[in-house]
Amino acid sequence: MRLLTRLSLIGLSISVACGMLPLAASAAHALDQKKVLVVYSTRRDTQIAIIGDRELPGFLEEGLGVKPDVYSEYIDGARFPEAQYRTAFRDYLRLKYAGSQFDVIVATMGAAVEFLASHRRVLFGETPVVYMTRNRSLDRMPNSAAVVIDQDFGPTLTLARALQPDTKEVYVVLGNSADDKSLEERARGQFKSFTSALTFTYLSGLTTDQLEQRVAALPEHSIIYYLLFYQDAEGANVNPLDYLQRLCTIANRPTYSWVDSTMSRGVVGGSMTSIEGQIRATADVAARVLIGEPADGIPLSIPNLRVNQVDWRQLQRWHISEARVPAGTRILFREPGVWDRYFGYILGAAALIVAQSVLIAGLIAQSGRRRRAEEQARRSEAELRASYGRIRDLGGRLINAQEAERARIARELHDDIIQQVALLGINLELMTGPGSLPDADAEHLAREASDRVRRIAAGIRALSHRLHPPKLRLTGLVSALAGLQTELTRPEFTITFTHDNVPPVLPHELTLCLYRIVQEALQNAITHSGGRQASVHLSGAEGGLALTVADNGRGFDIDEAWGKGLGLVSMAERLEPFGGSLKFRSTAEEGTRLDVTVPRAAVGMADSVAV
Repeated sequence: MRLLTRLSLIGLSISVACGMLPLAASAAHALDQKKVLVVYSTRRDTQIAIIGDRELPGFLEEGLGVKPDVYSEYIDGARFPEAQYRTAFRDYLRLKYAGSQFDVIVATMGAAVEFLASHRRVLFGETPVVYMTRNRSLDRMPNSAAVVIDQDFGPTLTLARALQPDTKEVYVVLGNSADDKSLEERARGQFKSFTSALTFTYLSGLTTDQLEQRVAALPEHSIIYYLLFYQDAEGANVNPLDYLQRLCTIANRPTYSWVDSTMSRGVVGGSMTSIEGQIRATADVAARVLIGEPADGIPLSIPNLRVNQVDWRQLQRWHISEARVPAGTRILFREPGVWDRYFGYILGAAALIVAQSVLIAGLIAQSGRRRRAEEQARRSEAELRASYGRIRDLGGRLINAQEAERARIARELHDDIIQQVALLGINLELMTGPGSLPDADAEHLAREASDRVRRIAAGIRALSHRLHPPKLRLTGLVSALAGLQTELTRPEFTITFTHDNVPPVLPHELTLCLYRIVQEALQNAITHSGGRQASVHLSGAEGGLALTVADNGRGFDIDEAWGKGLGLVSMAERLEPFGGSLKFRSTAEEGTRLDVTVPRAAVGMADSVAV
């Protein structure tokens, strides 16, 4: 039990110790937390006080790594010359910060520096001071570091003359306060180098009404140089920036200045001293002191904080060419053009237009393709209908031709062969009848029957030959065409047949095709041409076979004949498997000419026969 009790006490002690650690760290942090007092030479509503309160804590934090506690106090510059005001301000600070210990005090410009030089020891002991001043020759107080803000008013005049080369007079606007008079004295000394080219008029010691009347009626070739205006001749205090904006609205000539807080208040521009730059330069020195660097050991800091700046809107107002703006000058408040303002919209609209154009082009192309496809479909449909009509017509004509051929064969059998067979039967009956015939008559009937049998055999052979010539396969195409020539030649119609270079062996199907074409062409010439002669020529060449059939008849209408008979159609149909071509030419003066060509590939097909 005692052991457990001791362990419990040890654990409790460790827990208490651990719990105290954050408190100790917090206390150490509180001891290390830096405190900074900033004393401004102006009221709270001035630009340097506004920018300082906004930016100084952040600048100090950048230098320290932690954010310090920053306190701000403001001097009324118009009342500062009064001894009673300075005493009251001192007592106010003593009461407010009694028991407070600051790590550094920051003073901005003349009134604050002057006040701390007189009352620092009483109020804050030997607390280091970092002060901002325009006076390089100011004696440094003990334990202090200084940042000199170099006031050079000349570069603004140089910029103004570059923008307005015809400038002859400069009207310098100043107030009646102590700070205003101090700036006037400095400006007069710096402007001496410009007096050979410019005339200077100092509008100081005036009431606000008098000043406004003057700036509203300035002569040509003049400009306004606004230095500072805190107080008029009657002691009326104004906000310098607000009053500047009013003057710029009233003035009939362009206004220039030297501090960047005046930009956007109506001035054209100038070689501007950056207030934010002043605050940063002062904060950098104060951070070095807070880190532990002795203030007296920090050399005088004189940063270059001037930058040429112009207000684009005022250039437009006073018709000052932007081409005159010196290189390196910052142009502020430029109103974006249509492209800059609507860049995204323009690109989006352009992309949309391009996309729509592409889509429209695609739709047009698609529509064209669809229209062509529809037209092709309509043509194909019309061709199919025409082909279907031709097929139906051809089918009908094939049936009629078949029936006509059957009728012709039937007529030939009936009119010739059957009659011969009937007569042969009569002869045989007479020869074998019950009565006996004289030997002479019997012999005569026998010879007559024998002749009749030969005529029947010849008729059947001729009919068979017309249906399918057997010697075509045996003797070849040339012999078959020669036999066809002999068969179809008449006293009133002569046929000539010539040939050259015909291949010795041709495919049987091709020989039959060419034979039927010649047979059909000659029969048409004999039957329909009205001519008296025809010629057939068959020749072979490297390109294949060529066949020509011509007559001297009266010719015919090929289109009309193609739609009525089967001869021309059958010729074309026979040639199609061989890739051959068929050309007709028929005129009343020259008769009819048929040209057939068969490609070489078809001529060398298998299953060939002798020519």
